[in-house]
Amino acid sequence: MILRYNDAGFMILLPGDDPRETVDAILETGYEEEFCVSPSFDPDFVAGLMEAGFLVMSAMFGEPGETGDGAFYVALPKLHLVRSVLFFDDLHVKKSTRRFLGRYELRHDSDFDFILGRCIEVHGDDWLTPPLVAAIVDIRRRGLRGVRPTSFALYRDGKPVAGEFGVSVGGVYTSYSGYYDETGAGTVQLVLATRWLRDNGFAFFDLGMPLEYKSDLGAVDLSPREFVGIFRSAQDTQKNGEFVRILDTDGKPA
Repeated sequence: MILRYNDAGFMILLPGDDPRETVDAILETGYEEEFCVSPSFDPDFVAGLMEAGFLVMSAMFGEPGETGDGAFYVALPKLHLVRSVLFFDDLHVKKSTRRFLGRYELRHDSDFDFILGRCIEVHGDDWLTPPLVAAIVDIRRRGLRGVRPTSFALYRDGKPVAGEFGVSVGGVYTSYSGYYDETGAGTVQLVLATRWLRDNGFAFFDLGMPLEYKSDLGAVDLSPREFVGIFRSAQDTQKNGEFVRILDTDGKPA
């Protein structure tokens, strides 16, 4: 494939590029950036990036002005230099969290529009820009490339108190954004979502960017090559329901 870069050294991706070949090129060339850039928010193109293992973000550049002519949006497909992954057998639930689990109800994929909107309300639209949100909603509506934007909502006494949305593809769920409205509810939601994924045939929980609370749950940090290897393995074995976690001599995913 033809590799293109902008003046700042970021790889440029366009519709018509093969996202899987792009991932291979990133790994083979030692690309040192986490982000690529693209002017396209075509839903089929964005779904292809998600299917290949990119976490697709975005940004607005320029000033909107009264007419909006001064701003433009750029898609930012991200292949993390370090990826946080939670294998279900590694899930660690603290005693302080365990005693509260029974107070809540987890609902899968019943509140997608609400959860997406609430994440934007809480965190802003710096990366969840209107064209990316429109693409995500369209991918969900049409089921492009087997990619399914989905959500988890946590309820207590009939009221939503936490939630997150992400993308399911090939036996892997990738978390995009989440929120909580009461202390401790976010952790409970993650624990219950992890158990739901385990019980419903997923291979692992892709948590994206490493953070301390993810490590506290038992998540491990993987290199791009390690992540791509298990991501593709999950896709290749989804049909027969098998997933093998291969470890190297240090006990880390090979």
